[in-house]
Amino acid sequence: MASESKPSVLLTLPVLPLDDEVVLPGMVVPLDLSDNDVRAAVEAAQAAARSTTGKPRVLLVPRVDGTYAATGVLGTVEQVGRLSDGDPGALIRALGRVRIGAGTTGPGAALWVEGSTVEETLPDPLPGQVADLVKEYKALATSWLKKRGAWQVVDRVQQIDGVGALADNAGYSPFLTVEQKVALLETADPVARLKLATAQLREHLAEQDVAETIAKDVQEGVDKQQREFLLRRQLEAVRKELRDLNGEAEGDESDDYRARVEAADLPEKVREAALKEVEKLERSSDQSPEGSWIRTWLDTVLELPWNARTEDRYDIRGARAVLDAEHAGLDDVKERITEYLAVRKRRSERGLGVVGGRRGGAVLALVGPPGVGKTSLGESVAHAMGREFVRVALGGVRDEAEIRGHRRTYVGALPGRIVRAIKEAGSMNPVVLLDEIDKVGSDFRGDPAAALLEVLDPAQNHTFRDHYLEVELDLSDVVFLATANVLEAIPEALLDRMELVRLDGYTEDEKVVIARDHLLPRQLERAGLEPGEVVLTDASLRKLAGEYTREAGVRTLERAVSRLLRKVAAQHELGDRELPFTVTPDDLRELIGRPHHVPESAQDPAERRTAVPGVATGLAVTGAGGDVLFVEASLADPETGAAGLTLTGQLGDVMKESAQIALSFLRSHGAELELPVTGLKDRGVHIHFPAGAVPKDGPSAGVTMTTALASLLSGRQVRTDVAMTGEVSLTGRVLPIGGVKQKLLAAHRAGITTVVIPKRNEADLDDVPAEILEKLEVHPVTDVRQVLEIALAPAAVPVGVAA
Repeated sequence: MASESKPSVLLTLPVLPLDDEVVLPGMVVPLDLSDNDVRAAVEAAQAAARSTTGKPRVLLVPRVDGTYAATGVLGTVEQVGRLSDGDPGALIRALGRVRIGAGTTGPGAALWVEGSTVEETLPDPLPGQVADLVKEYKALATSWLKKRGAWQVVDRVQQIDGVGALADNAGYSPFLTVEQKVALLETADPVARLKLATAQLREHLAEQDVAETIAKDVQEGVDKQQREFLLRRQLEAVRKELRDLNGEAEGDESDDYRARVEAADLPEKVREAALKEVEKLERSSDQSPEGSWIRTWLDTVLELPWNARTEDRYDIRGARAVLDAEHAGLDDVKERITEYLAVRKRRSERGLGVVGGRRGGAVLALVGPPGVGKTSLGESVAHAMGREFVRVALGGVRDEAEIRGHRRTYVGALPGRIVRAIKEAGSMNPVVLLDEIDKVGSDFRGDPAAALLEVLDPAQNHTFRDHYLEVELDLSDVVFLATANVLEAIPEALLDRMELVRLDGYTEDEKVVIARDHLLPRQLERAGLEPGEVVLTDASLRKLAGEYTREAGVRTLERAVSRLLRKVAAQHELGDRELPFTVTPDDLRELIGRPHHVPESAQDPAERRTAVPGVATGLAVTGAGGDVLFVEASLADPETGAAGLTLTGQLGDVMKESAQIALSFLRSHGAELELPVTGLKDRGVHIHFPAGAVPKDGPSAGVTMTTALASLLSGRQVRTDVAMTGEVSLTGRVLPIGGVKQKLLAAHRAGITTVVIPKRNEADLDDVPAEILEKLEVHPVTDVRQVLEIALAPAAVPVGVAA
């Protein structure tokens, strides 16, 4: 059964404006009468109430930004007096809503308006949904009041029965904005008003829960930091007491990484990265494994010489003197280092030490056979420049991380060998020797040679990034010396980044000087002998270099000197030899046995390899430098029927093709050369290269095979003192080849006096030492016919008989 609604009542009331404040029905509020508008409304209400028996009545209207709301509240002036602060005030009780109408006149200075009361009607009893809404609001209001500790208000809220009164009770809520309270005031329907008040209260409680959760988390974090700080201070105090008890000295700041980072002379970006890691370390616990990784990383960064550099020695003459004193020969490398120092000096004098963020480093590739001093040369370069020296062995390295370092995701990660070399050197501009760069391998773990591309590129290495450090490292001031035995084993892209310097081996005179000035003093010391106790004459050293060793370098020569000195020392201890002792060439056979490499020219003519037709001497380049190569040719008996060409000696495809070309040339030009080649159609030709266990390839043996076949067909021997090299074409042209310097050095070591080379290689003779050219008769040729004229000896028997 619905309750009866009362008709609206028309009222004429003075307006009491409320600036940025809203009063809802049922509220009792004190108002300050010092405001003119408030005082005028109260005085007007009092003047109007004198003619009646009731209390003075006013219309409380919210005024937001100078605009009045459409709905106000009827209020009675309960009392006029003094507020708690002593100012004049009035106590107003809000009774009900009034819908504001037109303005009118009235006593006093207040604004008078006409209005009609707004009556609220609700069914009795309340529907289930409205009852549930009332319960929800009371529960939410009770929860909020309990959080604020307002227990005395909880009972009053629970006792409110009216739906509209319960919704208007939200006017006391301090968290509601003026706009939200105006919305409640202007909502006439009690149920809608209660729904709005419930939603506002629910939203506020949700925000309060989030704020409380954040505050709780913050407080827990602060408490944890305070507790950790307190415990660390206690731990420091305990450690200090233990040090005092044990009489230990006060510890340094090694544990205080932040102080160490701030005190270190680090580049700005490196400092920022280090401080970030220090912050991580401070936040991590002592039991966390990440802490040990961060400490290792910080130790590595702090130990690197970020701004430490040695001053280059700009005494150019003195540097060249150091190089000459420590190494004989190797003029190309010495000139390159002298040029580098001269340019560095001029750049320093003109303030051009750093151009475009890059300094003036150098990247050299020293390529040559073993034992020529490539590795020891690096140390001499560092000595001449006044720099630190560090050697990085790359032989057999197969993991890319060895160059660029391991990422810190791995347990036991380490920086790469380049960073470790800088750390070991203690300066940012050392001489780094990358030893055996041609022996670098590659597998599923990566290609270390590809990782070296950035390291050895002068345009990139000023911002080198190691996977472990993850900060930029400037390598542009480092002098890199890479050593290799085989040029072809170095990747083309890597070789393009380096300046190539060839070390083709020593002459016999240079070997004598090296043995006398460097090898002999070192081996005397190792054998426990005084410098004057054993003396080797230059003739003895020359025989050791020429007949007991045959190599591009001096390692075997040093071993021969060492063996000789050991033998003399042992004989002295046994009482069989008196010291001092001078070793002559005649004493060598008695001390260390017979010579191992007797030149062909020194052998008996009947025992020489070229003593029979069909054998020629060629020149080749191997990983151990230049070497002589003999070619043997023979013809099969026509009765065997084994026609065709047979090749032996573990030859490559290119060398096999050269043999086919040589044979085709002789077949097509036999009549011109006066060679009996008609029988080649039915007789097999066999060409053999001795030392069959050694692989051989390349086109430069073409003229040698042609000469051997021509010697076989003509019956004319090849001169013992002649060696040759060159590629041959089908028309008989002699084409250029490589390695002329190494081949001429090998010819000189083997006792050859006449060498035939292609005409187009004549310019390469500039690289050959003058003393070698003086002892060799070099014939540049363009046609194989010239080779045959030089190499073949006069016929001893008629051609037909030989054939």
